[in-house]
Amino acid sequence: MLPVVVIPGGNSVRDFDLVVVGLGYVGLPLAREACRAGLAVAGLDRDGAVVRGLAGGRSHVDDVPDEDVAAMLAAGFEPTASEDVLGSAATIVICVPTPLTGDGGPDLTAVRAAGAAIGARLRPGALVVLESTTYPGTTDEVLRPLLEAGGLRAGRDFALAFSPERIDPGNEVYGVRNTPKIVGGHTPECGERAAAFYGKFVDTVVPARGTREAEMAKLLENTYRHVNIALVNEMAVFCHELGVDLWDAIRCASTKPFGFAAFHPGPGVGGHCVPIDPNYLSYKVRTLGYPFRFVELAQEINARMPAYVVERATELLNRHARAMRGARVLLLGVTYKPDIADQRESPAHAVATRLLRRGAQVSYHDPYVDSWTVDGVPIPRAADLAEATAEADLTILVTAHRAYDAAALATGARLLFDTRGVLPRASAELL
Repeated sequence: MLPVVVIPGGNSVRDFDLVVVGLGYVGLPLAREACRAGLAVAGLDRDGAVVRGLAGGRSHVDDVPDEDVAAMLAAGFEPTASEDVLGSAATIVICVPTPLTGDGGPDLTAVRAAGAAIGARLRPGALVVLESTTYPGTTDEVLRPLLEAGGLRAGRDFALAFSPERIDPGNEVYGVRNTPKIVGGHTPECGERAAAFYGKFVDTVVPARGTREAEMAKLLENTYRHVNIALVNEMAVFCHELGVDLWDAIRCASTKPFGFAAFHPGPGVGGHCVPIDPNYLSYKVRTLGYPFRFVELAQEINARMPAYVVERATELLNRHARAMRGARVLLLGVTYKPDIADQRESPAHAVATRLLRRGAQVSYHDPYVDSWTVDGVPIPRAADLAEATAEADLTILVTAHRAYDAAALATGARLLFDTRGVLPRASAELL
C-alpha cells in the first residue's frame, strides 16, 4: 500500500494539496479549477515575470481572466519561482512545454529539469503526474529515473501517472472540469491515486491501462486531426483544378449521420498541438527502424499550404492585371485560430514570409494582436479596417475572427481571398 501524504491544517504557508509546475496555458487553468474545488494550490514557474504578474492579479493566459486570478489568490493560491515549494506538496502536476528540436525530435529539457527538481525534494507518499505531451514511454523511461534519484521508488514510496492535457484555447464550452480526463498510472494503484485526485475537480475520469496508453491517446487524438486536415488540404488543391467546390462537398458529406467527421482546408495548421504532437509519435516510430509515413506525408502536405495560398493569391492578382511585386496585401487574422491572441505556429507567419519575398507590401489587421513581426520585419497594423480593405489590392482572410463582418468585407475589398470558407461565394475567391 502506497503511503499517502496528509496535509495538516489545510491552507498553510508551506503545505499544499497541489503544486502545478509550469503556469502556462495548461498549468494555470488546472490550478484555477483545483482552487475552485477548495484545494490548497501553489504554482511553480521559472519565469519571474509570470510569477510577479500572477501575484499581482494579472493573467498572461487568454482563457484565465484577471478576475479569476484574483479569486485564486483569495483562495490561497501561491505563485512562486522557488523549487522549495515542491517539498510541501501532496500532489505535483508537471505542465511544462515540450517543443520540437531542430531535427524534429521532442525537446524534453523542461521535463527533465522538472523531474530533477522534484526528485530532490519529493515526499514519501506524494503523487506526481506528467501532463506535458510527449512520446509513449517518457513517463517511465525519462521522468521516473529522475524522480527515483533520491531513493524513493515509484509504485512503492510515491505514485506516478500520466494524464494528457486536453486544453483547447478559446473554447467557451469545454474546459478542465467538463473535458474527460485520461489517467494512466505506473501501476494500477498509481492510476487509482491519480484518478481520485482528478476526480475532486473533473467531472469524468477515464482510466487508461498504463502511462504508455495514456501518452499514446493524446498523440492519437492529434494525429487523427493532422492526417484528416492534410487530406482535405490536398483535396482543396486538386478540387480547385477540377472546378469543384470542396466546401460544398464537405457540407453535403456532413449530412451523413455516421462514418464521417467534417474537416476543412485552410492556409496551414497552427497552435500547440496539431503541428507538433504527431512528430513525437513519428520520432518514436523511427526508433523502431521505419518511418511513420502517414504522419510524415501529412506534415509535408500541411506545411506546403502557405506556399499554395501565396500561389493562388498571385494568380488572383494576375487575373486582374496586377503583379504581386509592389501589390498592397492585407492579411486578416494572424493568430492560429479564431477569437484568441495565441500566435503559436500560426500559418499567417509563413504566408507573410512568402508574400514579402515576392515583393508585396504586406500589412495586417487582427483585433487580438497589437503588433506583429515576421522574420525580424515589423508588419504595419491597419488601424481602420474598412479603410485598409478599400485601399489594399488584395485582402486575404487567414483567420476568421468573429469580429470580422463578412458582408462588410465582401463589399469593401477590391479583391478578397478566403482561406477559411466563411465569406459569401460571389464576393471572394475560395481556397
